[in-house]
Amino acid sequence: MKRLLIILASSLAGPSWTMPVIADEIPREATIHQRTLTRSAHAHWGLNAPLATFAAQIHQESRWHVGARSPVGAEGLAQFMPATSEWFASINPRDLTTAQPFNPAWSMRALVLYNAWNHKRIVARDNCNRWSFTLSAYNGGLGWVQRDQALASASGADSLVYNAVAPFNAGRSAASISENRHYVTTIINQWQPLYVQAGWGHGVCYEF
Repeated sequence: MKRLLIILASSLAGPSWTMPVIADEIPREATIHQRTLTRSAHAHWGLNAPLATFAAQIHQESRWHVGARSPVGAEGLAQFMPATSEWFASINPRDLTTAQPFNPAWSMRALVLYNAWNHKRIVARDNCNRWSFTLSAYNGGLGWVQRDQALASASGADSLVYNAVAPFNAGRSAASISENRHYVTTIINQWQPLYVQAGWGHGVCYEF
């Protein structure tokens, strides 16, 4: 397994919400939801969906705890804020009906769809960079990704390459930008390999 893209400083601050978990271990709860996540991923991304990436993202968000609630109010497996749940359900009435963040099937479907929504709107050098920006957008918002890209471009950096944009901050607090950069690298470099190796499917930004 060869890492292609995401190698940033490991000293970045951790996520805003974590639960105790043994390092390098897939929670037992993950296997309970594996089939449901697989169905949602295949339904909305096709059979080549990066299932290990989605699983790693849920691992980072909630450690697979269905009833997870962050100190700032994010809810469920996918850790959507209430306003985001309501908005995203309203623009996806066929697939999400009403907001149900503590329903694991709804939460996983919303995560898969929200990643697709961001992915379609991001311009990047290649799919690996596009996915890095997609994860950044999931955590911090698409608008911030686009503003960071614009700032990087104005400074002469390659705005289509995640590692070139990562040092730029268009206005977030130091804690928020640190969390956001940590989010991307942790999902791709730390959690994703666990799920690839466990046979969940392929991930992103890796060459096998």
